[in-house]
Amino acid sequence: MATIFTRIAAGEIPSYKVAESEDFYAFLDINPLVKGHTLVIPRKVEDDYLFHLDEATYEGLWAFARKVAIAIRAAVPCQRVGVAVLGMEVPHTHIHLIPMQSEADMDFRKERPKLSPEEFASIAAAIRAEFNK
Repeated sequence: MATIFTRIAAGEIPSYKVAESEDFYAFLDINPLVKGHTLVIPRKVEDDYLFHLDEATYEGLWAFARKVAIAIRAAVPCQRVGVAVLGMEVPHTHIHLIPMQSEADMDFRKERPKLSPEEFASIAAAIRAEFNK
């Protein structure tokens, strides 16, 4: 059975797409730690553990995530983009890219901002524009 992330990447479930390639997909987290919090996934591999990925998928995922992080930093005011790989909630390998002003922005236990659909769409469009430059 396909994971929710596989269904998102296939377009079966709506998302705020940030970037995509044949093998990878990036979209805004709908429960973000901060504005611009993005998830990056492999399209074709549903394994829930990053280190189970074959070498080509693993290396490709990180290369794609790097390009997305560069776009996030250009589109969202931040000191840097933090990275987290947890993978406990959705059984599909995913990388969290989180715009940071301080390390506190990476606290997954903190209260999360509530964004409107328009805010999500605007942020996704800004990151996508930077990614596509």
